[in-house]
Amino acid sequence: MKQNKYEKSLIDNAKYLDTVTQSDGRIVDCAKLIIDNNDKAAILLCKYIDKATEYKNSQITKIAISTKDALISFYGHKELANICSDEPVQDDDNYSLEDLMGQLNSLIGLEKVKSKVNDLIDFQKIQLLRKAKGLHSPKNTMHLAFTGNPGTGKTTVARIVGRIYKKIGLLSKGHFMEVSRTDLIAGYQGQTALKVKDVIDKAKGGVLFIDEAYSITENDHSDSYGRECLTELTKALEDYREDLVVIVAGYSEPMKQFFDSNPGLKSRFNTFIEFDDYNSEELMLILSSMSEKEDYMVTDRAKAILSQLITDATSSKDDEFANGRFIRNIFESMLMNHARRVAKIESPTITDLKELTENDIPLNLK
Repeated sequence: MKQNKYEKSLIDNAKYLDTVTQSDGRIVDCAKLIIDNNDKAAILLCKYIDKATEYKNSQITKIAISTKDALISFYGHKELANICSDEPVQDDDNYSLEDLMGQLNSLIGLEKVKSKVNDLIDFQKIQLLRKAKGLHSPKNTMHLAFTGNPGTGKTTVARIVGRIYKKIGLLSKGHFMEVSRTDLIAGYQGQTALKVKDVIDKAKGGVLFIDEAYSITENDHSDSYGRECLTELTKALEDYREDLVVIVAGYSEPMKQFFDSNPGLKSRFNTFIEFDDYNSEELMLILSSMSEKEDYMVTDRAKAILSQLITDATSSKDDEFANGRFIRNIFESMLMNHARRVAKIESPTITDLKELTENDIPLNLK
């Protein structure tokens, strides 16, 4: 049976956490049981996640938090809190505001995005201080629109923004919930509104991230379900503006059409942020960062070849160029090629186990 994106995310993150904590498959088994509707496994997985943060290792902590994010996205925050009622679900309380701002500002590239988000956070912090002193505060919404090509960091920035908003007191929970058209639209007339209300209820107190939001209205002339969804969503944007951030994301031109499809929709969003494509130097930095995090090392010869290949790819890119995902695919292919190569060595050294060479570069970059 084909996994949906929430199941896949949960399994993938569980595999990473299992590996770095040397849990011998127990964490992955938990994730598989959760997908098979075993809610007790969710309680056990939460315990594994909490235990992982006790390692006091920044890399393991990040993977643990990413796994918890995937678990919350799978269930919804409210449902998971009900399941784990004896141990309330907390999101990234291990990170200070300074830590989270560091995460944002250390992202590779995205200079215009980081500048605008920093300005936005400063604005919100000052409004909270003004409100505390009894001064007038503009009733601006916190909802955001992210536009740009795939793989440019929109989801990553959305997660960090949610956590920062919680830390400065704008959101009560700060959890992150990602949905798409299929999560919002039902198969029968009248049920879509109920489905949207359920999603909003689960997202309240945190960030609701709607990827490829334009798909809601892509069949606007014939799709009454999409219009029903948008009507309910537009109402929620206003009703829950005090404790909910909705971030819509997608390609630039389709997103323009998305906002034009409903007169009241665009007015609910105060901040529009365009995510530029990465250049070849930034993509190489992303590859190096991935290697370092996974305890690999790319040889100088391999870096030189990859740099030229990535430069060629960015020079001839089209609107479908996948940016960070393009690099992730290259890196994962290199890991597989490395494993095949090193498996043939009788007694591999630590250098053999760490080095990614020109022989590991995939023949076809996609």
